[in-house]
Parts: sequence; structure tokens; C-alpha cells
Amino acid sequence: MENYTQLSTDFTLLGLLPTSKIGLFLFIIIVLIFLMALIGNLSMILLILLDNHLHTPMYFLLSQLSLVDLNYISTIVPKMAYNFLFGNKSISFIGCGVQSFFFLTLAGAETLLLTSMAYDRYVAICFPLHYPIRMNKNTCVMMIIVSWLMGSINSCAHTAYAFHIPYCQSRAINHFFCDVPAMLTLACMDTWVYEYTVFVSTTLFLVFPFIGITFSYGRVFLTVYRMPSSEGRKKAYSTCSAHLTVVTLFYAPFAYTYLRSRSYRSPTEDKILAVFYTIITPMLNPVIYSLRNKEVMGALRKIIHKIFSVEV
Repeated sequence: MENYTQLSTDFTLLGLLPTSKIGLFLFIIIVLIFLMALIGNLSMILLILLDNHLHTPMYFLLSQLSLVDLNYISTIVPKMAYNFLFGNKSISFIGCGVQSFFFLTLAGAETLLLTSMAYDRYVAICFPLHYPIRMNKNTCVMMIIVSWLMGSINSCAHTAYAFHIPYCQSRAINHFFCDVPAMLTLACMDTWVYEYTVFVSTTLFLVFPFIGITFSYGRVFLTVYRMPSSEGRKKAYSTCSAHLTVVTLFYAPFAYTYLRSRSYRSPTEDKILAVFYTIITPMLNPVIYSLRNKEVMGALRKIIHKIFSVEV
């Protein structure tokens, strides 16, 4: 067993991209995705704040999802980009803890917000007459508070454990951010108990919500199938299919990564899977959930018209 020190020593993030032309090309793509995510999510937040027609439970949840995504991708990509550009792969002990805390908080909040949004669509399509009662302002606010609170509690528990265990002399994390399971491979102690808690936590925050989302959209598809209007069915199928695609891109890689035991995990595979739920999903969410929506596009045109005083 190696000698260890519990505090003060910085960690090293080995990163995602190779130092080659291919790595530079992938870096440019990631930066473009990052900018698209920032612009898309920030635009959604501003549109919902500025347009009174979008002050509904659905768009209130969307604004929160955009806020989560905006912070979520900003927690990961800027540090990764800095490390790649300047070749400085170190991250302080405190910095690693802060990154891990925000990542887990935002990831937990996003899983529950996506579940809330699926429930919103379920009630709106399957029980339209009950929608004002089931999805009133108080219910919507409670969903958001629970999402943030549960994400924070889960994050505190995992971060506190990860940063109070002894680490060996090697502080090289084979990842592009401070992911707790990747850090545990450096621990100088048996972490099987914690790995079991990760399994339980992943089941609660990923598997059960995904089952709930799948059930909600299953009922939605059944209701849509019975619609007399073929145009309405086509529109609903298109929207719900797009939503499910984004949800799957977020939940599936996340669950597959965290439900596996350490013996079956590959650092390279984990990093590739992490790209889907840390970089790609925050960019796709505003496009799929919002920017394809006619109400959102109408609000955007009105804002542009007011700014430039011309018809768009």
C-alpha cells in the first residue's frame, strides 16, 4: 500500500482530448457546443422572463432546466478547456471538491426536473381539464424546490465522503472532471460500502425517475394515438419522441456508468459516456424542449421586433 496524505495535495485531471490535431479538432467542436448551450439556455431564461405568455408551469419548469443546464455545462467545460489549452492539468483539492459538489447537485436537480416536465406533459395531454388544478403554481414551485433540495442533499453526502477518505500518493484522476467514482480508484482503503451507496443513489435518482418518465410518455402516446386529428397526432408524436431522445441521452449513459461495479468499468469508456450527460445534453435541451416550440419562437420574434423596431 502506498503512503498517503489526506489533504493539501492537488489532483491532476488526465483529461479527455489527446494533444494532437485530432484533439484540437475535438476541442473546437466541444467549445462550439458549449457556446451553443450557453446561448440557447440563456435565451430561454430571458424569453420566459420577458414574455408574459410564457409564464405558465411548463415554461417555468423549462426556465429552471435551462438554469441548471447553463450552470451544469459551465461547471465542466471551462476547466477542461483551460487544462487543454495551457497544458496545466492540476486542480486544487478545494477546487475539485467544489466542482464535484456542483456537478452532483446540478445532475440530481436535472434528473428530477426532467421527471417533473414529463409529468407536466402527461397531465396536459391525458387530463387537460385537470391541468390547472394538478399543475398549479404551488405544485410547480414545490417540484422545483424538491429538485434542488434533493440534488443538494445527495451531493453533500457524496462529496463529503469522497473528500474525507485517504488518497494514495498518485493523485492522477483519469477523467476530465472530478467525478467521484473515478477518484475512488485512487483511495487507499476499501470503498465497497460507498460503491453500494452509489448504486442505491443512482437507482433513486436515475432508474426510478426514468421509469416514471417512460410510463408518463407511454400514457401520452396512447392518448395521442386515440386523437381524431392526424395532424395533432403527428405533432404530439414528434414532440414527445424528441423529448424521450434527450432524456435517454442523459439517463442511459449516466445510469450505465454509475450502476456498474469498479471491476467492469473502463476509464476511456466512462469519459466518452460522460460527454453525453455533461456536454451534449445541456446543448440539446433548449433546442428540443424549447426552440422548436411555436410559442417560444413567437416570443423570440416579438422580442427581436421590439429591439430592432422592424417586423421579423
